[in-house]
Amino acid sequence: MRVLQVIPGSYEIGKGGVPEHIRNISERLAERHDVTVFATDSEGLLPRYELTKGVKVERFKRYAPNGAYFFSLEMILRMSKAKFDIVHGHCYAGFPVHFSRLAKYRKLVVTTHFHGAGHTAFRDALFRLFKPFGKRILEKADNIVAVSEFEKSLLCKQFKLQEQKISVIPNGVNLSEFEGLKRHEREFKSILCVGRLESYKGAQYLVEVLPRLDDTVVLEIVGKGPMKKALENRAKQLGVHSRIRFSQNLPRRELLQKYFDNDVFALLSRHEAYSIAVAEALVAGTPCIVTDTSALSEWIDNQSCLGVKYPVRLDELAKAIGDVLDSGRFGGRVTRNQLGTKILEWDSVVQRLENIYAR
Repeated sequence: MRVLQVIPGSYEIGKGGVPEHIRNISERLAERHDVTVFATDSEGLLPRYELTKGVKVERFKRYAPNGAYFFSLEMILRMSKAKFDIVHGHCYAGFPVHFSRLAKYRKLVVTTHFHGAGHTAFRDALFRLFKPFGKRILEKADNIVAVSEFEKSLLCKQFKLQEQKISVIPNGVNLSEFEGLKRHEREFKSILCVGRLESYKGAQYLVEVLPRLDDTVVLEIVGKGPMKKALENRAKQLGVHSRIRFSQNLPRRELLQKYFDNDVFALLSRHEAYSIAVAEALVAGTPCIVTDTSALSEWIDNQSCLGVKYPVRLDELAKAIGDVLDSGRFGGRVTRNQLGTKILEWDSVVQRLENIYAR
């Protein structure tokens, strides 16, 4: 089959989240199919055409203020001339998925990565205005893929879609990447946060709670984004800046090692459709703390993953962190009902996608 993946970003390694999803499925599909990716590039620093691990990549100039929307006139013009067996568009919040219906195809598949709202007041207002137009791609699609039951229910509710049109296929993990890694014992307790530094992701709660924890507890924040400077300034105001370690763009092996070495992983986000970071932390055997909102609530089992209410209350968060740190990494291993259902290997994800393509 000739398969086109349509994505908002630039198709680069190490970008996490949706880019990680797209890269993993594209490389595996390319082992058996002719796979092309239409991507975008704001600065023109990446190749216009590239062949990487069997995947043919075409990048188009884009307009993406504050890393959002990803509008590309070049992509529209190219899409109108494209012809593939399968066109698979990704990420409802970016324009490219909505352009994907302009191509000629046998089947149109959409993976929405849908949060149900914008992440700022302005973006949320635009999200609501855009909704009638956005619904068209979902109605046009032959199949829709959601990465969690929560996302599926959100799509059905907001767009009045039929459940049978939506398949739930969770994101994947590369279990082989974890081979040979083991925990390094350290003389201090530590909390890990991995993700883009935006307010809806909740890293600010971990900075705020740090003064309530033992002064030997360290917070590691891996990621970049518009909130980084504000987090650093707030940490200085609270007198905890020396207990916070910021890093970004880590090599893959180094990032995975951090999952092993830290005592607890925390994601206090308001909106998530799945969270690869939680899955990888659990595979590494690290207990997690998440907010009981969006798809994160599906991870909570009070064994490997604890939940706190949203909006986050610092006293509840401090207690949850303390419970994990005092317990000696209790129950961190992935539970049987998560591995193989909630957590899949990428090969299984691709097999399920191929079944949808072939229908």
